[in-house]
Amino acid sequence: MQTSQSISLSLPLSDAQLAGDLQLPAGAAGLVVFVHGSGSSRFSPRNRQVADYFNGRGLATLLFDLLTEQEHRVDQVTREFRFDIPRLSRRLVEVIDWLGTDAELQALRIGLFGASTGAAAALIGAAQRPQAVHAVVSRGGRTDLAGPLLASVAAPTLQIVGGEDFVVLELNRDSSRQLHCEQRLAVIPDATHLFEEPGTLEEVARLAGDWFERYLGKPKE
Repeated sequence: MQTSQSISLSLPLSDAQLAGDLQLPAGAAGLVVFVHGSGSSRFSPRNRQVADYFNGRGLATLLFDLLTEQEHRVDQVTREFRFDIPRLSRRLVEVIDWLGTDAELQALRIGLFGASTGAAAALIGAAQRPQAVHAVVSRGGRTDLAGPLLASVAAPTLQIVGGEDFVVLELNRDSSRQLHCEQRLAVIPDATHLFEEPGTLEEVARLAGDWFERYLGKPKE
């Protein structure tokens, strides 16, 4: 009996065709959409590790590329797209809308897992699609780049940041003061921006998994 499906997707958006990888455990309790940033891709080992952990807890995951292959190649040299928050958030919103039209996936509550600049796009997406997004988690995220839309986020939001990631920690604290939704700021001691220290990424995954299970576990009405 198959307990999980692995599906390669081609996501048709208004300005691009983006590649995605969907992992769908049987009886999934919710769907976590990964929103990476800062030059990353759906093949990021850190994201893959966290996604595997979520799948083990019965959460479906979608990892997709926010940039086309050509844009990614340009960004690797110029870094001009990774901070293009309007582009990233617009594409994320279109993916959220697409998920709502899929017969199999539309019954799942959506959570957004954003990293670096992708966290800003995740929060903007949550603000713009409050009926569709039920939880947000930021991993070392530039949540401050969501700007005035922070105040419009309704989805419960967890910001996870390393205790040694001093600049991002202060930015996350400032974002926390601007958020009006249910929220938490979790600081992982001795962790730096990429959570490369032993055990720190596992702690990120555990905290995020608990958050998503709490808010995505109920079926949509």
